[in-house]
Amino acid sequence: MSEEKKYFVTVGMEVHAELNTLSKMWCACKNDPFNSEANANVCPVCLAEPGALPVANKEALRSIIKVGLAVGGDIANFTEFDRKNYFYPDMPKAYQITQYKYPVVSGGKLAGIDLTRIHMEEDTAKSDHEKGLYTLIDFNRAGVPLMELVTEPITYNSKEEAAKASGQFCREYQRLIRTLGVGNADMEKGQIRFEANISITTDPEVFGTKCEIKNLNSFNSVEKGIMYEVDRHTDMLARGETILQETRGWNEQKLETFAQRKKENANDYRYFPDPDLPKMYLHEIFDIEKMRSELPELPDVKEKRLADLGLQEKQRNLLLENTNLSNYYDNVCKLLDNIYKNNTEVKILAANYLLSDVAGIMSKENITNLPYENHLAEIIQMTHESKLSSRGAKDLLLSIMKESYDINLSVELKAKELNLIQTVDPEAVKKVVEKVISENQKEWTEYKAGAVKLEMFFVGKCMKESAGSGNPKAFIEILKSL
Repeated sequence: MSEEKKYFVTVGMEVHAELNTLSKMWCACKNDPFNSEANANVCPVCLAEPGALPVANKEALRSIIKVGLAVGGDIANFTEFDRKNYFYPDMPKAYQITQYKYPVVSGGKLAGIDLTRIHMEEDTAKSDHEKGLYTLIDFNRAGVPLMELVTEPITYNSKEEAAKASGQFCREYQRLIRTLGVGNADMEKGQIRFEANISITTDPEVFGTKCEIKNLNSFNSVEKGIMYEVDRHTDMLARGETILQETRGWNEQKLETFAQRKKENANDYRYFPDPDLPKMYLHEIFDIEKMRSELPELPDVKEKRLADLGLQEKQRNLLLENTNLSNYYDNVCKLLDNIYKNNTEVKILAANYLLSDVAGIMSKENITNLPYENHLAEIIQMTHESKLSSRGAKDLLLSIMKESYDINLSVELKAKELNLIQTVDPEAVKKVVEKVISENQKEWTEYKAGAVKLEMFFVGKCMKESAGSGNPKAFIEILKSL
């Protein structure tokens, strides 16, 4: 496929994210669609049995308000819920409770893209097509709180620019949801789903006919889906064909979209206010300003702080995408601040050991828990002060993590038990070096004559002589002084 430069690309994103409240949106059923046995968490409300009445989940509303405040949106005072009428096999009521005219959040901005709205609705049940022979329905997901975000349409100069910006927007939104703690946003579990509305036109002031790609489940799929759809529109227009407004799916194997159904308009859904749910005045229910003041450090601010600290981009991304890991790292840094008063070097050292060595040990040894924060901070301190070699720090980490070392015990005791403490006493170090020199006179003569490569030969001999307890840097300093 080819793309002619005369076309501008317009993309608007819609993102559905499940909230991690304890219960569902309209009932007290457990919100656990992924781990529970099929149809274990259901009741007359989420099964839409006659006479069952919904009650709104206050914590779900609190969560969506947090997101709205974080993106700088306007939090509605008056809001209401509506019925969106359509039939799917996995929609028990044959309508979805959602919001139409009065969303919880209006406006805002994220990753440089303006937002239209963020509203509250409910998720559907889950269909399981057994080898194409029949379909089973699991209603555990029916009624799970679902937050939908809609962006303003943005016009770009190229498909590459559109794909990159949209993919980055989705990454930033996932980070925000996790940072705020309102959802897990796990794409593999369907806890966050992306949809892209795409059109092309020769006039950037006029929108073309849009097509929607549904349920893109990765950042890569968002970017590739947009690129493919722009190419498809371009080729159709070049052949004089008419682009139909439609909903399309994404085939991950073939890397192409396919038609699903004609795109509906708002009138097709016959929206009307849900008579079973009351009108709400959110500013009377929640202390909005207090919630604003209690927001945590947001991802863009944290990104800058970590970059200024000197962490690499890959390290920053790992911390920004894992809230528990990020909080753990910050707590370790606070412990180190109590010792070193904002020492950048030890914080970078902590990031290196946490994101490389600790993560590697957890993966290799199938360990699920991080070492205690005070233990990692103590290991960083001992390494920084040359009491532990890099190898010794790795061995010590492995030992304390495998045996779940007592939080109240100092890891220095374990290091001594494993004979990992390095000798830093100058006189003791000098005696080791002098002994090694006396036993390797030929190499010593060559080293003094300029054979710099022999430096590591002597360091290795000194480490062996000290049974691994020596400090390589101290050995090198003594070698050079002699």
